Amino acid sequence: MLSSGKMNRIYDSVEPRVIDDDMLKLAVGEQGPQEEAGQLAKQEGILFKDVLSLQLDFQNILRIDNLWQFESLQKLQLDNNIIERIEGLENLTQLVWLDLSFNNIKVIEGLDTLVNLEDLSLFNNRISKIDSLDTLVKLQVLSLGNNQIDNMMNIIYLRQFKCLRTLSLSGNPITQAEDYKMFICAHLPDLMYLDFRRIDDHMKDLAEMKYQYTIDELKHREHLRQAQLQEEQAQIMKLEEYKMAFVENLNGSFLFDSMYAEDMEGNKLSCLPIVGELLEVYKDKFVIICLNIFEYGLKQHEKRKLELDTFTECVQEAIQENQEQGKLRIARFEEKHLLNLSAIREESELLAIEKKIVECSEDITELFNVLMTLELQLVEQLEETINMFERNITDMVGLFIENVQSLMAQCRELENHHHEKLLEISIGTLEKIIKGELDEELPDDVRTFFADKDTIVNAVGASHDMHLLKIDNREDELVTRINSWCTHLVDKIHKDEVMRNRKRVKEINQYIDHLQSELDNLECGDMD
Repeated sequence: MLSSGKMNRIYDSVEPRVIDDDMLKLAVGEQGPQEEAGQLAKQEGILFKDVLSLQLDFQNILRIDNLWQFESLQKLQLDNNIIERIEGLENLTQLVWLDLSFNNIKVIEGLDTLVNLEDLSLFNNRISKIDSLDTLVKLQVLSLGNNQIDNMMNIIYLRQFKCLRTLSLSGNPITQAEDYKMFICAHLPDLMYLDFRRIDDHMKDLAEMKYQYTIDELKHREHLRQAQLQEEQAQIMKLEEYKMAFVENLNGSFLFDSMYAEDMEGNKLSCLPIVGELLEVYKDKFVIICLNIFEYGLKQHEKRKLELDTFTECVQEAIQENQEQGKLRIARFEEKHLLNLSAIREESELLAIEKKIVECSEDITELFNVLMTLELQLVEQLEETINMFERNITDMVGLFIENVQSLMAQCRELENHHHEKLLEISIGTLEKIIKGELDEELPDDVRTFFADKDTIVNAVGASHDMHLLKIDNREDELVTRINSWCTHLVDKIHKDEVMRNRKRVKEINQYIDHLQSELDNLECGDMD
């Protein structure tokens, strides 16, 4: 094995290499003859997407790159190189086994998408902290020996990996800590092998007794944290559902608060006599309307989901029934066809052979016509179903938009009413100021609005315009998004049906061509 020092000398003395097509083709070609991928590489050119295992060790590779095509890769060896960063592995989502040992890696990173990874080796690198492995929930084997890990808190981090059974940390400063093995056994109770040795039950019992209080406290904190994460996840899922219903942030005062968030004039004028009370009444009524939109939106979302589910079920039933009819026709044909082929092979008279071949050819043509007729019937049936769904979903969306716009109009009416009241109070306050009859003290920045009538009218008007703009923008956003959703959904359904039809017609043609080719070959053989 190469030591870390040896690796540095290699880096200093050997020209670094990159992973290019030539290296990959050579590696696949050399490693693949016994595998299907290797055969394909030799016969038809490299098909990287089919490769399951790739060995790129001892190549003086400095940077991981150009591996995006290996989407089926399960095993990757990149050990004994001079790699400094873990990168370029995003597309290798099927990877189960990854070896990055004997490199110059300092930080664990770039592994987030490797959710199927079970075995990871980072032996003999420069890593000082175990982290950024959170998504590797299937991890069973982790090799981190001969690194620079020196903090026992790294062990606590590994508690989240419930499948972890084998851990190697030998050669790290952490192994010099007092009770190193017992600490690990206590905090990782499901671990079976540590530093290449099996953990015996006696050691586990001792560790559990020694750290019982600490572990209990840790479990309690983990339980609280897990509950918090579940709550956060539930909130995220709820928000996603609300977004799909196009009514997110309408189940409270968010829209109302956003109207005043940047409204300096409105906020300052709220200190006028009676305005605070009016504002509370206005907010309560406004939020009730928002809640009505929210609840109505969720109900309509459920209705749209039901409509889509019913449509999908109808389509699948129609396709399945059609396929069953096709299979039945093919089964009947093949039963007769096999008997005819057998009869042709046994027939010695040339004229009789020709007659039977013509009959078989006619049968094939008849089968083609039957299958194409079935497909045409299905196309017409699905076209009618799709058109009916399109009308229904379009009507549902149209009705939803109409009702939401009606409710949004109520929000504008409330805003207009509040604007009129605020303007009336503001002008009344100006008159009191002019006459010297105002009893309340106003802040200096509010008094600037009362220089004259135009100034206060403009200030109230600016606040009003901002509020209306916020309402308009939220309504426009909702209408635009649901219309876009409806358009994309219907377009996708039509495109999917076109693709299904093309695929089916291609299948029928390929099957008929195969039958005809088989008959032609038989004819040529018998004629010879």
